[in-house]
Amino acid sequence: MDKDINIGFAYCGSFCTLARVVEQMNILVDLGYNVTPIMSQTTYSTDTRFGKAQDFIDKIEKKCGKKILHKITEVEPIGPKKLLDLLIIAPCTGNTLAKLACGITDTSVTMSAKSQLRNCRPVLIAPSTNDGLTASAKNIGMLLNNKNIFFVPYEQDDPINKKSSIVAIFDLIPKALEAALNGQQLQPIIR
Repeated sequence: MDKDINIGFAYCGSFCTLARVVEQMNILVDLGYNVTPIMSQTTYSTDTRFGKAQDFIDKIEKKCGKKILHKITEVEPIGPKKLLDLLIIAPCTGNTLAKLACGITDTSVTMSAKSQLRNCRPVLIAPSTNDGLTASAKNIGMLLNNKNIFFVPYEQDDPINKKSSIVAIFDLIPKALEAALNGQQLQPIIR
């Protein structure tokens, strides 16, 4: 893998999926990508039943060899300095999907996306939201229509008990990343 490919890996607060997403970030580092970790302030500072924030921070920073960017001021230079070849938002919550669809940049994750897109560089979204087939569906539709925004294929995670919930197939992040770097959407989007 080309060591000169710079990937931003931005985490949002779908806490139940963080461990699986960290595994995928580890794979990208092992493949030779230069990964810059980014976290929303909520994810950076919230302990949950799925793990302590500091434990996730320590694992991520150790693997990437870099401090996590978690403030808006830290990620704003991504665009002006053209720091990333691709930005991954994984997991991407319904809240962040809505903000991206409406152009709201009030978190480190949404600012990193705005900064990346200003240079027509790709953003890869791995959704994880309980309302993906209801309230968040319109936001996904809006984002699918935007140039330079790509999705990791996703599926219903529990169609019997959580009929509206979707989650990215996180194992497909490396393939979706390669496709997005080539300006293509990995298909099929919904599995």
